[in-house]
Amino acid sequence: MRTKYLVTFLLVVALAFTEFAVLRRVDIKVAGSAGGPGGVAATEEQIPAYDVTALKSPKGRYLGVTVTGGAEMERVRKFAGETGKTPNLVAIFESFDDKFAASEVRELHNYGALAVIRWEPYDVPLRDIAAGRHDAYVKEFAAAVRTLNLPIALTFAHEMNGHWYSWGTKQTRATEYVAAWRHLHDIFTQQGATNVIWTWTPNVVNYLRKVSIRALYPGDAYVDWVGMDGYYTNRGPKTFQDLFVPTITEIRTFTRRPLLIVETGAEPSSRRPAQITDLLTNVAKRRDLLGVAYFNINGSGKWNIDRDDAALRAFRRAAAKDTFGFDIRTVK
Repeated sequence: MRTKYLVTFLLVVALAFTEFAVLRRVDIKVAGSAGGPGGVAATEEQIPAYDVTALKSPKGRYLGVTVTGGAEMERVRKFAGETGKTPNLVAIFESFDDKFAASEVRELHNYGALAVIRWEPYDVPLRDIAAGRHDAYVKEFAAAVRTLNLPIALTFAHEMNGHWYSWGTKQTRATEYVAAWRHLHDIFTQQGATNVIWTWTPNVVNYLRKVSIRALYPGDAYVDWVGMDGYYTNRGPKTFQDLFVPTITEIRTFTRRPLLIVETGAEPSSRRPAQITDLLTNVAKRRDLLGVAYFNINGSGKWNIDRDDAALRAFRRAAAKDTFGFDIRTVK
């Protein structure tokens, strides 16, 4: 009896071991079929990055807005109702130490708008970014952009030709700026985050003529769009020709990349309705301009037009053109 039980026990053990080995081989095979170590993660990596090619040069014009709170959808919808046009471009401001605003980008995409991430390296020396001292954070941010896999436009350290930001001309050399931009671009490429439209954005040059924006340009291999920030102020340029054309003329000496007015607004005055008409009319007719985003926030000036009926009427009339506004989800 003992021998019989022993033989039976050994047979059970042998069968169990064999079953374990077979299942183990199946597990390895399944993991391997996912494209490499990590199984599910490897499968996710095989999903192609969102193709932003069509968004880089759409047939229509972007008509966007910046509101308090970034992707504050109630304010975005309010602006749409007031102006009669659904914004398809909305800016979100993020500090260089913030996590990627994935939920906000997703919400905007579901609305039909492209998120413009304004990535601001406050008090972070650009030479440190270029030297790789923040690579862990940058890789995490880029990986999150790739994981979400929706299109974004990214402006890093905008208005770099000015002196008012910590990354501006008072604290950062042009070579440091260019090196930091290229380093970030390289990391995003390594992470597979090609769902980004890289949007280099200087301030208009009108009162910054001593600063060479050409020296600050990272190069066409690192830039998809050239943005501009510039405002109609009561003491400054009063027309599109005076406000933006000098900058466009200088930009065209070193790149033919498409142009986008990322930030603009007009201060309250009797001229504001005419200036808004002037702005949107020129954006609509110029072939080298992709669009414009209105900064509907009071900051350095009272740019908000929510309570300016005349300005809203002017905006509504000028934005009514078919060329303005399209759903980014349907662009091909």
